Amino acid sequence: MSSILTNTSAMVALQTLRGVNKNLAQTQSEISTGKSVGSARDNAAVWAISKTMDSDVKGFKAISDSLALGKSTVAVARQASETVTDLLTEMKGRIVAAQESNVDRGKINDDVTALKNQISSVVGAAQFNGLNLVDGSVTSTDILSSLDRDSGGAVTSSSITVTAQNLSAGTYTAREAFTGTNGVAADSGDAFGFSLDGNGGSTDAGTIVFTDQATAGYAAGDRINISLGENSVSYTITAEDIASTTIEDVLAVKVKDAIEASGADVTVDYDSGTGGTLTVTNDGANSLQISGQFTSVGSGGLAALDAIDVSNQAGAQAALETIETLIDRAVDAAASFGSDQKRIDTQAEFVTNLTDSLTTGIGSLVDADMEETSARLQALQVQQQLATQSLSIANQQPQNILSLFR
Repeated sequence: MSSILTNTSAMVALQTLRGVNKNLAQTQSEISTGKSVGSARDNAAVWAISKTMDSDVKGFKAISDSLALGKSTVAVARQASETVTDLLTEMKGRIVAAQESNVDRGKINDDVTALKNQISSVVGAAQFNGLNLVDGSVTSTDILSSLDRDSGGAVTSSSITVTAQNLSAGTYTAREAFTGTNGVAADSGDAFGFSLDGNGGSTDAGTIVFTDQATAGYAAGDRINISLGENSVSYTITAEDIASTTIEDVLAVKVKDAIEASGADVTVDYDSGTGGTLTVTNDGANSLQISGQFTSVGSGGLAALDAIDVSNQAGAQAALETIETLIDRAVDAAASFGSDQKRIDTQAEFVTNLTDSLTTGIGSLVDADMEETSARLQALQVQQQLATQSLSIANQQPQNILSLFR
C-alpha cells in the first residue's frame, strides 16, 4: 500500500544514512586521534584499564630518574673508594721503605702526611647533589626502584638500600691524657712544653703524669707523642692496653721504654706507686726542651690513618700492620659500592624494558588499527553515497501516486 502521509521507504533510507554517518564520524575520529578508545564513552572498561596503566608508566619514568640519580651518587662513592685504595697502596710503599734503617724517615713521613691529606680531600669531595656516602655523614640511603601493584589495585614502592662506607678519620674527642711538669695537659688540641736545666741545674728534672682511664677515656689507636730536644718518641695505644685496669701505669712503662730506646741523654724513672708518673732527668750539659702531644683516634673507618707515623723505627713497624687493615677496609668499601651500582644498573634496565612493555600494552588496547580503519573509511564513504541515493529515490515515490489520478 502506498501512502502520501507515511513514506516508509524514505524512513528506512534515512535511518540507514544516519547509521552510516555515525560510523563514518567514529572512523574519522579514529583517524584523526589514532585511538579506537579515546574516551570512557567509547569503551569504559578498556579506557579505565588504559588510564591505570598509563599512570604506572608515568610513575616508572620518575623511577628511572631516581635510579639515574642513585647510580651517579653510588658511582662517585665507588670512584672515591677506589682512589683511596690506590693512595693507601702508595702509602704502603712508603711505609715499607721506612722499615730500612739507612733511610731518611723524616722525608718519608712527609710523603705519608701528604698522602693522608690527599685521602682526606678525596673523601670530603666525594659527594653528588650534596650526598656523601664515604665521609660518615650518613649510614645508608634508599633509592626508589619500583612500584608494585597487587591484584586489588593497591600500590607500594620498593627501594634499593645502599649502605654508606665511612672512609673518613671521623670526629675527635679532646681528652686530658697526660700532664707535663708545667701543669698543662696534653689533649687533642693542646700540648705541654717545659725546659730542663743542664745536668746539676736547679730544675734539671721534670715529670710526665698519665691520667687514669676514667678521666682520659683512652681508645685503641690514640697516640702519645713526646719530643726530647732532637729526639722524639711515639706510642700508639692498643686494645690490650685499654683492657688493663691500671692503664696509666701501663702507658708510663711503655713510654719509659720508648724514651730510653730513643737515645735521648736523659734518665727516666718510674715508680709503680706514683700512679703513672715518669720523672725525666736531663743528663746532658745543655738545657733540654721537652714537649708532649696527644692525638685521639677518630670515629671514622680510617681513623687509624692519623696514627701512622714513620719518623722512627717503632712507628714504622706499627704502621705496617695498620696500613694493611686500612687497605682492606677501603677495598671492601669499593667492592660494596660496585655491587650496589651493578644492582642499580640491572634495575634501571628492567624498569626501562618494563616501561616499554606497558606502553606497548596500552597501545594494543586503545590505539586504532590504521590499515583496518582506512579500509573501513572507504567502505563507509561508498555506503554513504548509496544511502543518500536510496533516500533520494524513496523521496520520489509520493510523486508516483500522482499518476494514479491522471
